[in-house]
Amino acid sequence: MRSADARPRAEGGQGPGARPLLSAQSGGFVERHGLWDERHHAAAGQMRRVMDELGLDMVRFSFADQHGVLRGKTLTREAVAGALRSGITAPSSLLLKDTSGRTVFPVFTEGDPLVSGRFAGAGDIVLVPDPTTFRVLPWARRTGWILCDVHHPDGTRAAFCPRGLLRDRLNALADHGYDLTVGVELEFHVYRPAGGAPVPPAPGRPGAPGPAPEVDPLTGGAQLLHEEGLDRVDDLVGLLYDGLTGLDLPLRSLELEFGPSQLELTLDARDALQAADDALLARAAVRQICRRNGYHATFMARPAGAESASTGWHLHQSLRSRVTGEAVFDPEPGQTLSPTGLHYLAGLLEHAPAAAVFTTPTVNGYKRYLPMSLAPDRVVWGKDNKGAMVRVVGAQGGGATRLENRSGEPAANPYLYIASQVVSGMDGMARRLDPGPAVTDPYDAEAPVLPTSLGRALDALDADPVFAEALGRDVVSWLTTIKRAEFARYLAHVSDWEQREYFDLV
Repeated sequence: MRSADARPRAEGGQGPGARPLLSAQSGGFVERHGLWDERHHAAAGQMRRVMDELGLDMVRFSFADQHGVLRGKTLTREAVAGALRSGITAPSSLLLKDTSGRTVFPVFTEGDPLVSGRFAGAGDIVLVPDPTTFRVLPWARRTGWILCDVHHPDGTRAAFCPRGLLRDRLNALADHGYDLTVGVELEFHVYRPAGGAPVPPAPGRPGAPGPAPEVDPLTGGAQLLHEEGLDRVDDLVGLLYDGLTGLDLPLRSLELEFGPSQLELTLDARDALQAADDALLARAAVRQICRRNGYHATFMARPAGAESASTGWHLHQSLRSRVTGEAVFDPEPGQTLSPTGLHYLAGLLEHAPAAAVFTTPTVNGYKRYLPMSLAPDRVVWGKDNKGAMVRVVGAQGGGATRLENRSGEPAANPYLYIASQVVSGMDGMARRLDPGPAVTDPYDAEAPVLPTSLGRALDALDADPVFAEALGRDVVSWLTTIKRAEFARYLAHVSDWEQREYFDLV
């Protein structure tokens, strides 16, 4: 969080309202259920000081739903103190919807074991703010932003809260003596609205979104890391730099990628939960900044017209010892990975088909798995090989050795993507699995393939007992039910390909 202690008081800041929220003063839902520690109370006090000094009028209280999309409410400064004490209520059906906004589960009828009780009747959930995530929005006037965890009204954490699911897996990893460090590389596309004028959102309804906006490319593509090509969109690069760094995100680079209108941002490696927060906020920031400035940004893996280069999310991950702080994956001289690193890697490979539901949760993402495309299509690993699903990089030692999973799509829920890696890697370590030799031909036809569709990935997840044991069978059933409903809508839709292929032929 950015400290504003040295900043001048903003006009209209009303200093007397900026008192710290101490543990003894908090009361309400948060204190009754012991949801904060002293670190949270201290951050809440700092948050209120920053609000006062900068004269913030509103704060967005947001949480990540099952799709990694931000949901929440915007509160006035007068309502913030109450929200910090007792959270904010929201309909629990937000956790039961597919990507179209359609509620998949029957919340108004009895009989579904996942719904009865806590979700019946679309009753409330409670969004409990995490003050350590508070930020000031650079692009919205006098507005702050804070992430929330999701709880039920009895104080228990919602079983379907993605941020909580990741925290649970990281706690399990910590119990085994390890912490996870994650680095983020997110590719995305930015377009101009066709005709130059902003296009209003097309009306839609749950289960039937409106038509996508018509857009034109910003760059011609085919020139990877072309400096002059990036210079042509320097105004956009400057907007993104100002917004992302103003949000206190650890931005490392903004790069021109291979495809038309394709860019990439990279973030410094951080503790896994913080890295997931960073990725979530970076995506929302890019989309909001672009929209406010006449562009359209999308983290869809393969939008129409992007045949030459789909976008991916390359997730870098490494373990360090909680006792010594030393990097765990660093190898002995002459080796590629430490024994622990090899076991963790083997777990990623063993569970890759099931984990695909988390790394690649959209129908569109599976159209990215193509041979010879810098995207993987097979379950293999390689030494600094960008065609492999898992690439070992930094093998020179010195704490730099890490695994880069290249199978993810940029639309993946950050918390569930990272949690799937922890589940897979921990099983590999527990069973001391062997990843086999590194490949030099990652598109060899003999290698096992990644799922070719979301439907096949869902079948693999249903058949993998490790995820049900680690996350809970209810969590797996919740997610697969939502994604199967989404996949069924896709299969039922008559596409333009079918119309072109058959309408005038048969």
